[in-house]
Order: sequence, then C-alpha cells, then structure tokens
Amino acid sequence: MSFLREQSGPKTAELVRSPGDFGLGQVPTAPAATTDLVCGYCSTGCSLKVHLDADGQAYNLTPTPDYPVNLGMACPKGWEALNPLCANDRATSPLVRDQTTGELVPTSWDEALTTFRDRTQSIRAEHGSDALAFLSTGQICTEEMAFLGMLAKSGLGFAHGDGNTRQCMATSVVAYKQSFGFDAPPYTYADFEESDCIVLIGSNLCIAHPIMWQRVLRNSHQPEIIVIDPRRTETAAAATQHLAILPKSDLALLYGLARLLLDRGAIDLEFIKAHTEHFDEFSAFLDDYSIDKTTAETGIPEKELERLADSIASGKRVSFWWTMGVNQGHQATRTAQAIINLALMTGNIGRPGTGANSITGQCNAMGSRLFSNTSGLLGGRDFANAEHRGEVARVTGVPEDSIPTENCLAYDQIIQGIDEGRIKALWIIATNTAHSWTGGRRLQRVLDKLDLLVVQDMYGTTSTAAQADLVLPAAGWGEKDGTFINSERRIGLVKKVSRAPGQALADFHIFRAIADTCGLGDMFRKWQSPEDVFRLLAELSEHRPCDFSGIDGYLDLERERGIQWPAPKGERTNSKMTNTKSTSQPKPFDHLSFRDLAFSPQRRLFADGKFFTPNGRAKFLFETPIAPPELADANFPFLLLTGRGSSAQWHTGTRTEKSEVLKKLHPSRIYCEIHPDDAERLGIQPGGTLSVASRRGELFAQAKITSTVKAGEVFIPMHFGELNQLTLPVVDPHSRQPSYKHCAVRIAASKS
Repeated sequence: MSFLREQSGPKTAELVRSPGDFGLGQVPTAPAATTDLVCGYCSTGCSLKVHLDADGQAYNLTPTPDYPVNLGMACPKGWEALNPLCANDRATSPLVRDQTTGELVPTSWDEALTTFRDRTQSIRAEHGSDALAFLSTGQICTEEMAFLGMLAKSGLGFAHGDGNTRQCMATSVVAYKQSFGFDAPPYTYADFEESDCIVLIGSNLCIAHPIMWQRVLRNSHQPEIIVIDPRRTETAAAATQHLAILPKSDLALLYGLARLLLDRGAIDLEFIKAHTEHFDEFSAFLDDYSIDKTTAETGIPEKELERLADSIASGKRVSFWWTMGVNQGHQATRTAQAIINLALMTGNIGRPGTGANSITGQCNAMGSRLFSNTSGLLGGRDFANAEHRGEVARVTGVPEDSIPTENCLAYDQIIQGIDEGRIKALWIIATNTAHSWTGGRRLQRVLDKLDLLVVQDMYGTTSTAAQADLVLPAAGWGEKDGTFINSERRIGLVKKVSRAPGQALADFHIFRAIADTCGLGDMFRKWQSPEDVFRLLAELSEHRPCDFSGIDGYLDLERERGIQWPAPKGERTNSKMTNTKSTSQPKPFDHLSFRDLAFSPQRRLFADGKFFTPNGRAKFLFETPIAPPELADANFPFLLLTGRGSSAQWHTGTRTEKSEVLKKLHPSRIYCEIHPDDAERLGIQPGGTLSVASRRGELFAQAKITSTVKAGEVFIPMHFGELNQLTLPVVDPHSRQPSYKHCAVRIAASKS
C-alpha cells in the first residue's frame, strides 16, 4: 500500500522546477510524497528516502529505514546527496570552443550534436575507427553505459572504449574471472555480521565505506577484526589486530600466511578435493615461504604472524575483504588471487560469514563491469565469441556484423595511443580524467594532442572540461532514471526527483539524440527508454552467471528493495528469507519485514561448491612476488602512500566540494601525513608547508605530523588534484589497473 501511495505522486516527466527554485532543506507547506532511490556515491548502494513537495520536486532526504543495505543509516555524502544538484557551476547548455578566441562558448543542442557527428565521422573517414575512443564511468546508470558502449562501438565506429572502473576494480574483475570463471563477488553484506573473523586487506572500511563498517559493528559474535595495511588507518586503530606491513609486501605476506595455515593443517581438504584444482602445485609453491622469509619481506614480527594464522585457523566463519590497497598495485591480480586462495584452502566460501570478498569503489562499478561493453561484451560475454555476438544481436536489434570481434585498448593504452598520435578523438563521460589518471601533468599534455576532446558532464568546470573542444551538459544522480548494481550484486533503482538545470539532459537522452542525429535511430529502435534497456539487459543475462531475467522491471526492484543477482526466472520464492541458513542471533534483518518478497533479501554465491569454470572448480593461481618498480633510494628516500582522506570526500571532489557541510568535514588544503621522527629530523613543523617531489613532479602540502604512518613513509589523500603529479604510471600486467598506492618521493620543509 505504501508503495502505491508513493507512486501516485507526479510523474518524473512532469517535474518542471529547477533545484535553484527553492533551497534544498526548506520544507514546503504541503509535502506530497516520498520515494526511495539508491545513492549515487560509493558502491555500498544505500537507499535514500527523498521527500518531494506538491510539484514532485525533491526538497530533503533521509535514509530508508527498511532497505537491506543500509538499514536506515547514511554517511555524510548520502545526507548531502541533493546539494550538488544546486551548484552554480552546473553545465546548463552545450559549449563549443570558438576557433578564433579559443574560449568555450554556449551553443544549441542541434549545433552541438551536428558538431559531434561531423567531427567524429570526419576523423574516422581520414584515420579509421582506431582513431576514435571513449572513456566511460561507474557513475552513470547501467542502462546508460550499455547504450553508450553499443552506440559508440557498433553504431559510431569507435574502435576503443574503456571506463574509469579500470582505475578501481579491474584487478578484482580479472582475479575473479581467472579463479572462479566469472566476475562474481560471492557475498552479501549480512556476512559482515555473520563472521567470527574478519580480515580486511588494503581497506580503510570505516572511511571508504562507512555503512559497511557499521555492519561490522553490528556483529554480535565479538569477531576478531584483522587489518593488513601499512598505515594505522581509522579502521586499523579500531581493529583487534593491525599488521603494519611494508608497502606492497602483501603478496609475500599472504603466501607466508598460507604456508602457516598449511603447516597447522588448518585447511579443508574435503572442500579442496571436491571443488578446486591446482592445490598440489600451490602447496609445493609455498615451500619457499617460511616464517623467517615472510618476516624479512613484510616487516611483520613472527609473533604477529603466528597470531594471525591462529585467528584464521580457529575461525568457524572467516571472511576476507579487500579494496584499492590491493587492486591498485604492480602485482595486484595475483595479490587478489592470493586472498581467494586463502578462502578456498580453508573452505571459507559459500557459507554465511565467509568469502573472498572484493569491495567495489564507485556506485555502479559492478554495472560497468558487466554491461559497459568495453573490456567485455554485454553480460560478461566475449567479443571474440561468435555465439556471444549472435546472442547480443538477437536481443538488442543491433546488427551482428557491426559488433566488434576483438577486445579494444585498455585505459592506459588509449592514453598511450593519444600520446603517439594514433588516437585523434576522445569522448569522456562523467569522469574527470585530467585529475584522476596517474601522471597528471603528462595526461593534460597528452589530451592537448587530440583533434577533438568531447566531455559530457554535470559540471563545465572540471579540469577535464576545461580542455574540451565540446562540452555536453548532463543530468546527474537524482535527475534521471535507471539502475545501479552495488558491491554485493544488488540491483537498485535510481529515479528522477529533480529537474536538471537549463538544457542539461540525462546521459541516456544524450546518447539517444546522438543516435538519431547520426542516422542510427533504426539500429537502436529497441532502446527508447531506460526501462526498455533494462529489460534488454535482463534478457541478455538469462542463463549467464549474472542472470536476473526473473526481474520483470523497475516495479519489481521497487517492491523488493533491490534484488541481488542471480535472480533467474522461476526462482520467485514468496517466502521469508529462504536463502539464510545461519543460526546466529540476532539475525541481521529481524527488525524488518520481508514476508511478501519474491526474492530473498540476501543471496550469496557458491553455496553448492560449484564455480563458473568449465569443470565447475575454482583455481588456485599464484606467482612469485616481484619488487615494486620504484623503491626508495638516496635521492627519493620516502615511500608515498595514497588513499581516501575522509568519509566526506569523494574521488576528485567534483560533487562533494559543492556541499558546504561536507567541506567543513575535511581539510580544505592538501596535506601530507609524516611521522614525528622524520618531521623533527627535517625541521618540519605541525601545520607548516612541506614539498613532496617524485621523479615526475612536485607539490606543496600542509604537514600533518602523526604516527599513523611509519618513519620513512608519508600519506596524501587521493582527492586533491596535485597528487597525481607524483604517482607512478605503472599498471598490473593482468588487469592493467594503475599502481597508485606506491612511489618514491623526497620531502623537505618549505616556505612556499
């Protein structure tokens, strides 16, 4: 009944007021309704209850109390999610660079679309499809990124396309594909509350994913919480064990830990024999990883290693979690697989409170991984597979002969292609590449080499938009309809609760307009609305590991409070929590009512021990650790660590910097954490200015003297634009994800 009442309010297409018409937070005299939508920041996928006035316009929000992700909680970014929509630097009309003055000047949509068509197709005619590339994002809706990927590659002839999820999740994608046969994070957030031992590797959970940390704090089992991180992060400070490893020694640590577990007999031989392969080879490989060697290579005392092994060996439900501290490394894929190996060898997978669990970064990185049509064909398919291409063509209506037959260049290779003059045009959607890509100043110089740079964004003031030849103004979260897929594979609804300012359009409608302008309307005749595309994707998912063909449409997602894949046809249960076999008390959802749901609110993978490989077995994969590509030396004696600064900051600050509340919750000036001993030796005062220089650039930052970092190491948050002048442009060979987390720098006191 409440759902019907909420839906009886004004249709989103009838919203006629802009966010600037009244101050958000000002309660109208006659509020009309509320509606729930998934937050557009991180991958947690919280639901926010947006309050609408009589005209159907958002004026405030609160966390949704009965959503199985956040259970009525929200982080600072979620509470402030509406305010970035009202920013005074929103892109409100298309902009084109005037060839005489060099300035970006307003133009009409007709002119902008014609310019896009004529210039991209002129470049294609002269230089071929290899000269065209796009960079997508994990920030837009699944339906939009699928439309973009098919339109660009099959319609417009862009040979290359990748996404900014390459920067955060490519490692986990490749690790899961190689080990499990498909990109399949196996867990549900309830596992945070079911574990008796939680191992966090390279994850500052309480800052990067605050609601997940709250789920940890709800755990009634008094779990052992183990943090493996070079820095004493906020999460490490709250843990029961913190292993402050030498930077990028995690692979050696994980192999040494596996050896200790093997020596203790703390492995599940029955599970290994029935459900895995290559364990004998892995066991032999571990012969070289004695505790003495592990201590020497990681800096972790033997006593701490023994305690770590004992905690995992004695745990009945052990869960292993990782995020960017693992993914952003020079040997990242094998590090992620070393974590997977630990879960497999101890049988900690497929049961409540267990798993080898990658935590995603962006709100829709999981949607991007499955449906962006960049590194893989829609639904986790392979471009090189003729059967897969035929399936996509049949469902989508796009001619099979227009679908690429091979994979394209990855993000770093696209940048290299521009630098070498092979790629002439680049279309960037909802990402601030000039800030976020490693080697910042070089990247800005590279972008200047393009014949055409098109930027499609909410804001015309990003450092990337400043370099553009054409800016297309886009609607943001809360101004359009679609879906996101979160870290636990839950598909959730995004809704239009506010009208985009000026002439800004939803990304979906921009793609639709480009298709029509370029004469591709018939090719994409099935792609008329976001929900049309959702149903295409649901059909494409059928019989795939990510099957959600049992979801009829957006009404199902609304009623079910989001649905985790797999949710195939024929699995509607109409029963209460049928996928939960835990005996723990209290159960995570005891205070909620799910009696009428067709799907269980929590669905984990591999409960039957069957994986997505051809023989159904998970693979043990491993490789000898190699030294980081850049070590500290006499000229650059410090190691620079990077990561999130606070729960009030998000990525490049494009949205969070629009909120006065969020700006008060973090330092406004770039800062560098340095150990007291190093500060004293270098004459650096608290709050003083210091210079930080790598082999690629230099920045000046405020000194924060703290023992959260070890002597010889420093830390700078990722959100400040200057940081990537320093970072190392090295990628993992398997995932091609950049190694942001480690490079050599020198530090000096400065009067600047």
